[in-house]
Amino acid sequence: MKTGSEKIRLGFLASGRGSNMLAIIDNCKAGKLDAEPVVVISNNADAGALVYARKAGIPAFHLSSNKHEDESVLDQEMTDTLKSHNIDWVILAGYMKMIGSKLLEEFRGKILNIHPSLLPRHGGQGMYGLHVHEAVLASGESETGVTIHMVDGEYDQGRILAQEKVSVEADDTPESLAARVLKVEHELYSETLQGIIEGRISF
Repeated sequence: MKTGSEKIRLGFLASGRGSNMLAIIDNCKAGKLDAEPVVVISNNADAGALVYARKAGIPAFHLSSNKHEDESVLDQEMTDTLKSHNIDWVILAGYMKMIGSKLLEEFRGKILNIHPSLLPRHGGQGMYGLHVHEAVLASGESETGVTIHMVDGEYDQGRILAQEKVSVEADDTPESLAARVLKVEHELYSETLQGIIEGRISF
């Protein structure tokens, strides 16, 4: 745990625009989150998350299987990049790849992910984005929500740290439900991180 004025250092993994990453960075800048964003990695060279990070002066790297055919080499480079920036926590923000074994071992117990449902419902491989909201609506459930969880070697299986419910409306479409869930995501991720930093949430 950091002490005094020293802030928790965050490294982000994102595949797209990384709206949850943006929300966390904004809360860091606003003083609502006692953390510092220090590096961003994406497996997508055109990711909006990389564009935003570079404009914000945050080191940003494209590391993917397009550059490294050997997954173990890619895993090592991602791990080394995060280590070189002295990362305390790895934050997944719409990262669409399985985390490699080296990165998992190096940052064991310090990798967080956010999922747009109340896990364990509607989780697992292939359950991301609108696929999740389509499944929620198809199930006829009256509520869904957001889950913040630790990352282990399986999709959406790590220890749950926080959840918040979102009601499903009768006229919801996957898109309308996604929009309401996303607003909660942007708040809950930072709140959970701050709870960890302050010791209110154990991990």
